[in-house]
Parts: sequence; structure tokens; C-alpha cells
Amino acid sequence: MSVTLDDITRYRIVPVVVLNDAANASGLGDALVAGGLPVAEVTFRTAAAADSIKTLAKRDDILVGAGTVRSVAQVEQAVDAGASFIVSPGLSADIVKRSQELGVPVLPGAVTPSEIMLAHELGLSTVKFFPANVYGGAAAIKGLSAPFGDTQFIPTGGVNVNNLGEFLGLSCIPAVGGSWMVPAKAVDAGEFDKVTSLTREAMELVAQLSGGTK
Repeated sequence: MSVTLDDITRYRIVPVVVLNDAANASGLGDALVAGGLPVAEVTFRTAAAADSIKTLAKRDDILVGAGTVRSVAQVEQAVDAGASFIVSPGLSADIVKRSQELGVPVLPGAVTPSEIMLAHELGLSTVKFFPANVYGGAAAIKGLSAPFGDTQFIPTGGVNVNNLGEFLGLSCIPAVGGSWMVPAKAVDAGEFDKVTSLTREAMELVAQLSGGTK
């Protein structure tokens, strides 16, 4: 499955998912699809990540990627499991280059001018801005967009229903990463109806905010 950044950001939100048990991956996938948000960034924070990606990658109704990727070995493990994109908390040239070699989009974390410039040197014009709530939020991204008008940012970390409009109101932000619609406790408990409800509410909010980009 050939994936582009437009595919990843199509729904304006990329759910950041922590799966502690791969047995919950299928139910989570069902919940996200039912809520109208068929995308999942499965973080490599748990031992169940690769198996969870394998389960989700077998479906044809959801786009699955790997998050919190911190090494080339994890890039290879994620792609072998079926991940269609790679997200890293920081900027590693080795991770970027290996992802490019394997033909999958990669979103490295970049929050400083130097990191953004390095990302461009590596051929990237879209970066993850993480943790957004620590590094100045929407105001910081708006400031960075002045000298980096050719850069798109996907803020993650501290993004929620209360500040979603601040981020999506900026034209340099095609999407945000968030976990409020996929709370780990609900996923662990198999409370997928709750995930569906929260996801549907998130997508309704995106719809309400559409048209306000500036």
C-alpha cells in the first residue's frame, strides 16, 4: 500500500495509540473506523506494538503507522509488521534515511530552527512538533512558519478538544496527533464503545472547525 502524507493527514487528526495487548488491536481498529477516523499511529512504547501493527495492517479499512520510533532497527521492525508510515519523537538522520530507503513516509520530531533546517536537508517538508504543549504550542508554530513558510507541522503532545481549533486554524498545520479519543485505560479495558464515541466527537469537532483556516 503506497501511502502519502496527504493520506496520513486526510482526517486532520492522527490518533496516537498505546496498545499494551495486541489482542485489543482489532477492537480498536473497529472503534476508529466506526468513529470515522480510520488512522492509527501505534507507538513503540510497548512490547505489543509490532504484533498490534501486524493485526491492523491486515485490514483494508484503516491506515496504520508506527510511532515513537527511536532506532533504525525499529523502523525495519515496524515496516516488516506492515506499518505504512513512521513517526519519531526526534530528528535522526539514520531513521529518516532508512525510512526513505524502505519507501515509507517519515515524520521526525523537529521544534527548533536548526532541526527544521536539517529536516529540509534530508528532503522533508513536514515534521512532527513534539511535545507541542512544552515548546510553545500554536503560537510557537505560527512564529516558526514565518521563516519556514515551506514547512508543515503536525503538533503532538497536549493537543485536545480545548485547543484543537488553535492548531487547525493555522494553514501550516495539516493535522494534529492526539490520544484523547483513544485513552489507554479504555483500550486496555476493551471499552471500544467509548473509543468510538470519543472518536466521533473528535471528528464532529473537526467538521465544525473546518473553513476557519487562516
